[in-house]
Amino acid sequence: MQELERLLHQLDARIAHADSIVAGISKSPVSWHIDHSLLTIKVIIDAVKNSDPANYAPKFNMMKTLVFTLNKIPRGKAKAPKLVQPDLTHDPVVLKRHLDKVMDKLEELNGLDPKNHFPHPYFGQLNVKQTVKFLGIHTRHHLKIIDDIIRNQK
Repeated sequence: MQELERLLHQLDARIAHADSIVAGISKSPVSWHIDHSLLTIKVIIDAVKNSDPANYAPKFNMMKTLVFTLNKIPRGKAKAPKLVQPDLTHDPVVLKRHLDKVMDKLEELNGLDPKNHFPHPYFGQLNVKQTVKFLGIHTRHHLKIIDDIIRNQK
């Protein structure tokens, strides 16, 4: 959980660059990547929290194994599900408020049954431990894109 908190602080530090965009790196501005990361964490925590541990039925998934082993999501290979596609707000105040709410939400993962889960669209069911790992991988993925945008700004 500390890793996710650390990553959220890194997102917070990049809110100042919310309007930055470099089309050759991403069609979306930094604000979209921050908001998407936060929305993903919120939606997934809600799904895990509301799941029934008795329904957890893990299956082998090669793509999950590869991503979890490499700790990396390949760029440009997947499209964010509609549920986690934010609007294009660039307002740093709104982003900061959203970040604060998500930071509070992290605590909801503590004390859940290890078999609470959520259905990932590409990886299948992820239990609590796998969910935390995925959220770290996903957030780092977007932080790398954000950093590339900031570094290549003209």
